[in-house]
Amino acid sequence: MNRLTTEKRRAVVVALVEGNSIRATGRMTGVAKGTILKLLGDLGRACSDFQDGALQGLKCRRVQCDEIWSFVGMKQKTAALKGRTDAGDVWTWTAIDADSKLAVAWRVGNRGAATARDFIQTLADRLANRIQLTTDGHKVYIEAIEAAFGSDVDYSMLIKLYGQEPGGEGRYSPAKCIGTQTVCCTGSPDPKHVSTSYVERQNLTMRMSMRRFTRLTNAFSKKVENLEAAVALHFMWYNFGRIHQTLRVTPAMAAGVTDHVWTLDDVIGLLEAAEKKAVSN
Repeated sequence: MNRLTTEKRRAVVVALVEGNSIRATGRMTGVAKGTILKLLGDLGRACSDFQDGALQGLKCRRVQCDEIWSFVGMKQKTAALKGRTDAGDVWTWTAIDADSKLAVAWRVGNRGAATARDFIQTLADRLANRIQLTTDGHKVYIEAIEAAFGSDVDYSMLIKLYGQEPGGEGRYSPAKCIGTQTVCCTGSPDPKHVSTSYVERQNLTMRMSMRRFTRLTNAFSKKVENLEAAVALHFMWYNFGRIHQTLRVTPAMAAGVTDHVWTLDDVIGLLEAAEKKAVSN
């Protein structure tokens, strides 16, 4: 069976991690759309499996959580009209270490309680010590955090208050934030560190680094599996390969997970190792 060379794989992956769409990547590299999607899916799974093992025993102190919206196939309103259950709104839940900027955990799914429980449990399982945790005011966090952490967490919600502004149905930008309200839910969180600023900045990084997250886009995911693979690849490169401008090292280095900056060849090597293992089995 024909297979892309490492050089061609590198060209595809560098285009994807720098925010290009699947079709644009195909035009730039000369690789067929279906081949790019297969590479993305296989590499995404390899990246996810690797980080499941590597992001363990993390000594974070302050973690921030948030959810970022996207859609699969079509917007939720259109999906509802067409009776489509495999399309519509999708949310990516993210958890960021405020000190190392490491993406500690993430989950692609809906915005309901079950997804929240899976996401928060993954976060809890990857930590080695008690943390201060801040989320937005989404109520499903409360039960999920109690189930995963119990009383072994200093947890607070940061609720943003928005004013009323004219705009009507065609308005695109959100209402103006006129203040915040802090709600202490568990433990004794330090008020100085009750913030979601870093994880909200990560939302911008995701929208800039993955074409399918761009607002008002026509480069949206057609299948949720493709979105999951793109997110796994993004966080692999963000954590291990991209030097943070403030820290001057990668988030994984700052968190003590690795001692060097990963190259694209290192990332692609995860897939090649998985392929060799599959052949030997």
